[in-house]
Amino acid sequence: MWEMGIRLKVAATVLLCLGAMPCVAADNQPPTTLDAGYRDMYNLQFGEAHRAFEQWQQVHPDDPLGPVSDAAAHLFSEFDRLHILESELFVDDEKFENRSRPAPDPQLKRAFDVQLSKAKRLAQQALARDPHDANALLANIMAFGLEGDYLALIEKRDTQALKLLKQGRSAAEKLLAENPTCYDAYLAVGVENYMLSLKPAPVRWILRITGAQTDKSLGIEKLRVTAEKGHYLLPYARVLLAVAALRDNDRVRARALLQDMVTNFPRNHLYRKELAKLE
Repeated sequence: MWEMGIRLKVAATVLLCLGAMPCVAADNQPPTTLDAGYRDMYNLQFGEAHRAFEQWQQVHPDDPLGPVSDAAAHLFSEFDRLHILESELFVDDEKFENRSRPAPDPQLKRAFDVQLSKAKRLAQQALARDPHDANALLANIMAFGLEGDYLALIEKRDTQALKLLKQGRSAAEKLLAENPTCYDAYLAVGVENYMLSLKPAPVRWILRITGAQTDKSLGIEKLRVTAEKGHYLLPYARVLLAVAALRDNDRVRARALLQDMVTNFPRNHLYRKELAKLE
């Protein structure tokens, strides 16, 4: 039944990760090595990103956001190598459905799994001490997203990935109920609603029965919250909104969002390439 076109079309929750301060770093604080790691990752400079995340872990060995961020850098480097982040894949439904299964890098997969397992262990330990630990809760949300994205976009195991997507969204909703200013966490809610809203009506009906959310308007609304108020995920939310604009044939909106990304992350060749298509 799940083979009725249920495809998780964007590695959206892959970056659902935040800094050392609960939920969002204060604007008046100097950038941390975690900030630097995410900037490098958005610039597709993965070696620099890994070094920054490793440095963070050395100084903050009990913080699960260190290893989970490093896992994200591993996954994004694999996405870049396999050309999974090209916009056509997400705008053209037929191309996405008929995509071939890529050949993953086994060494990178091992490194990814090691960091993800470490993050889960540290998060469990932190939550045992304090069930409301924001960093640990966010690390768990990210872990759901990272594992789900690998399953969906590399291994094409969509049913298993869908379960993780729902778990991540549910965890984000619980966190936001306690702390609605965790603006980056809105991304998990927005991704599920928007991505699954693109499915045909019969498929959406089946998805809702299983507990998934498929409200397109709500999805866009939550993505905009992160795109306007987020910290670490603000740039990524804008990329997702650019994809949504392209799907709606709103080239003006897509161009503005991509121009912002090119300006802020000049070493990312994907942003330049996508913007050039709209010129």
